Amino acid sequence: MRIDPPGFLADPAVVRVMTALPGARIVGGAVRDALAGRAVADIDLATPMLPAEVATALAKAGIRTVPTGLDHGTQTAVANGRGFEITTLRRDVATDGRRATVAFTTDWREDAARRDFTINAMSMTPDGTVFDYFGGADDLRAGVLRFVGDAATRVAEDYLRILRFFRFYARYGTGAPDPEAIAAIRGGIAGLAQLSVERVWNELSGLLAIPNPGPAVALMEELGVLSAILPEGAAAGGLIRLLAIGGPADRILRLAALLTGDAAAVAMRLKLSGTDREQLIALRQPATVAPSDDDAALRRALADELPTILTGRAWLAGEPGLAARLGAIRRPVFALVGRDVVKLGVEAGPRVGSLLRDVRLWWKARGCVDNADACRAELRRRVGV
Repeated sequence: MRIDPPGFLADPAVVRVMTALPGARIVGGAVRDALAGRAVADIDLATPMLPAEVATALAKAGIRTVPTGLDHGTQTAVANGRGFEITTLRRDVATDGRRATVAFTTDWREDAARRDFTINAMSMTPDGTVFDYFGGADDLRAGVLRFVGDAATRVAEDYLRILRFFRFYARYGTGAPDPEAIAAIRGGIAGLAQLSVERVWNELSGLLAIPNPGPAVALMEELGVLSAILPEGAAAGGLIRLLAIGGPADRILRLAALLTGDAAAVAMRLKLSGTDREQLIALRQPATVAPSDDDAALRRALADELPTILTGRAWLAGEPGLAARLGAIRRPVFALVGRDVVKLGVEAGPRVGSLLRDVRLWWKARGCVDNADACRAELRRRVGV
């Protein structure tokens, strides 16, 4: 079919790359989102040219390339400061559920046939002509997510496609899930154990960042996928409750809402970053404030813990009002440091820390409202000067 060329096709960087590679097409997500009327993020291209030919053609056009995945025919072109992933058309020779051995081809349909979902298997030429070999445009309009060809075969080629299904279903699905896809997912759950935790977390994190992942996560729980990737204990109900009260789209907060088991064990197994690990564990700790607390109590809590943790716990407890109150209070910061004590003639040592702790306790007891001058006056009183 032919559509009005999307605006991104007129982007000077896109024009440069496509002019350097005659016969190349835009593929994947950019085509899908252009047809769906959504903002296009990454722009990927495919070409029948061999990788060495691609690199030579781009070099002649003054475009630098980075060999980001040459074993699979992929390299990144850098034009006008932007990166474009370019892949030579290919077909699968062998797969093991995690990775594929490929051979290059010049057949566009053969290349499209190895992709995961029909909505991701379309390609587009610079004039807006869309090649849709498997009914992806119709599926996109209908809100149906289907695997290309035989669903069980697609899943067995790469079990990560099970998790990708739920991420794309959350973004593009509008009706009941495709029965063939569901059957393939049920039959492939054991294969999830072959995946690295990094790939699992990357997909789960992407799903949790979507505005409303609730129905997709509920389907994961129903099919047994959720317990397969979070064996420490997880349930969709907590996330659905968080979404229902308007909780923020924070992926770690949403993960905390999902968990029913040991947060530290989950963080360790998924190899979360130090920051994410600390946030997840802290969010799962008991709440230290309550809706009945006055503002002075909230300020005292904010002085000791990060606002994101306190507000996150409020959301998890189903208290959006408390979360709003915490968010409206500027975090109080104790104004004194060790040198303020030393300036008063106190010798460096344990007494410095003791005095600071005592004055801070005084400051907290008064609701964390005293400024630096008032804290220094209290410090001088305690030092006796």
